[in-house]
Amino acid sequence: MSSRKTIFGQVVIGPPGSGKSTYCHAMSDFLRSQNRKVAMVNLDPGNDVLPFTASIDVSKLITVQDVMENLNLGPNGALVYCMEFLEKNLDWLFVEIEKFKDHYFIFDLPGQVELYTHNNSVKNIMKQLEEFGLRLCCVQLVDSHYCSDPGKFISVLLTAMTSMFQMEMPQVNVLSKVDLAEQHGRLHFGLDFYTEVLDLNYLLDAINKDPFMKKYRQLNAALIDVVENYSFVSFLPLSISDAQLLRNVRAAVDKANGYIFGAGEENQRNIVALLSAAVGAQFHGEFSGTVSEKYLGSDEFREDDETYENENSMSVN
Repeated sequence: MSSRKTIFGQVVIGPPGSGKSTYCHAMSDFLRSQNRKVAMVNLDPGNDVLPFTASIDVSKLITVQDVMENLNLGPNGALVYCMEFLEKNLDWLFVEIEKFKDHYFIFDLPGQVELYTHNNSVKNIMKQLEEFGLRLCCVQLVDSHYCSDPGKFISVLLTAMTSMFQMEMPQVNVLSKVDLAEQHGRLHFGLDFYTEVLDLNYLLDAINKDPFMKKYRQLNAALIDVVENYSFVSFLPLSISDAQLLRNVRAAVDKANGYIFGAGEENQRNIVALLSAAVGAQFHGEFSGTVSEKYLGSDEFREDDETYENENSMSVN
């Protein structure tokens, strides 16, 4: 094992509809434009319509449809069975990975959240991949439209934090489809409030404006305390049509999985990769403002943004 060259990659998770497969396709194209050899791995045994060509496809080993037909299981139970089957037959995956030496791997996983919050199969698979020599980072995608509903956004924060603890991997959280964030309603605050996960008590105030949710004030306050006490969760905004936002995510992932320190493009990995990653981190706040202006029309004050700014200015004075 010690003589094997280190392999780098990212594991893409997130709830159904968050854009995982689309992200995998866009990121693979972006990385190839940066002269990286990319191998796409489909580890979703229920996904038979992929927007990319999979170098490795778990459907050649097992599919949800076959399990449902032969074991009389429902779709969720069949998916859990498939992941447990893969865990017990990882030699198949190792043999497939060996066929793509000097490649960067992108793993597209199923969308069932319980696989990353309760069930241990995916966690165990990732651990064995790391023992095999892969250095991986988890990329969790969340649809940006959840930001328009304070209650749903709190749920997103809890899910992201739970998956970080469960998976025990470096994790980059991404707000996908940021160009469509306000399609289902105007955001209460500016984009940086959600990406940086600022004072969540303002979210609590927004929730209490809903008569139905007001009776759960104490529960929501307790949940907010849990998120703020750990201070682990933040997000990067992403629209797959925006090259700069893809570059920011790539830089964050490269730092998280160690790519910028141990591999990279042959003649430029050290200086260019390190500087690229550093720029992505240093100006993240500035990029959030630019993204907000580009996609959310941030030139006008939002209803709750004005209160947030006024109270902050009073505390400074």
